[in-house]
Amino acid sequence: MKSVLRRAAFFLAAMVAALLLGLGGIYALSGARLGKSYEVDPKTIPVPSDPASVAWGEHLARTRGCTDCHGPDYGGAVFIDDAVMARLAGSNLTSGDGGVGRAYTDRDWVRAIRHGVGPDGRGLLFMPSQEYYFLSDDDLGSLIAYLKSLPPVDSRLPANSVGPVGRGLFLAGKVPLVAAEVIDHDTAPPPAPPKGATVAYGRYLAAVCTGCHGTGFSGGPIPGAPPPWPPASNITPDRETGIGGWTEEDFFRALRDGIRPDGSSIDPESMPVRNTALMEDDEIRALWLYLRTLEPRAEGGR
Repeated sequence: MKSVLRRAAFFLAAMVAALLLGLGGIYALSGARLGKSYEVDPKTIPVPSDPASVAWGEHLARTRGCTDCHGPDYGGAVFIDDAVMARLAGSNLTSGDGGVGRAYTDRDWVRAIRHGVGPDGRGLLFMPSQEYYFLSDDDLGSLIAYLKSLPPVDSRLPANSVGPVGRGLFLAGKVPLVAAEVIDHDTAPPPAPPKGATVAYGRYLAAVCTGCHGTGFSGGPIPGAPPPWPPASNITPDRETGIGGWTEEDFFRALRDGIRPDGSSIDPESMPVRNTALMEDDEIRALWLYLRTLEPRAEGGR
């Protein structure tokens, strides 16, 4: 009996040691990537102050999802709070106590939004700059102008942290924690087309859709999304699993009202209809025109 107990104790100790060794490796490898510094010299862009530009910046912030992570008053918000996954909070963007707006220069704003890098040179966690990198200088300038105009909100948020499961998924390429890793910081984004209901403008707008629907727009499980969230829909013209059978009116209704052609409701947590409902008609129509030009793809390939 004693020998059996000794073998069991030895086996348990070996398992614990292996687990600790594995966790140590996960933390070491992920820590090196999460703490990496990036030498980014952001392009200087004009930041306007006229009311029309500030108003357009507000439109961009509302329709591009800034409030989803930073809160409706941009004072910051915790959007993931799970000990084993991560605790992540969108920064307080205002000039209030605890807000980055108190110290950010225009270049800091460009570095953070377009490159996903903070003033200290480290990559910002879960900041989807791979989508915002393609904002035109005019749009980015208007967005910054709006953020600088925000009334101060006093809000100090908990420090971001990534747990063991979150780190493991990050190393496995399943959770995109640091957008700065995938952005070519030395290549200027392509010029933006003029605003209007055109395929070209729709392609420009569609960059913000790729975070959930994938670069191929065929949907599937959303990287880093909470477990209850459904997979992102296929928005290519595939007639079986995509929007190939939709009309333009169907598309408007989905983005404005969150209703599919069959009358079912779109989950407002996973699909931000609260944001797309604010888009101008020409923006929605441009997206529709662009998506219709895509190669039909089977659902789930992202």
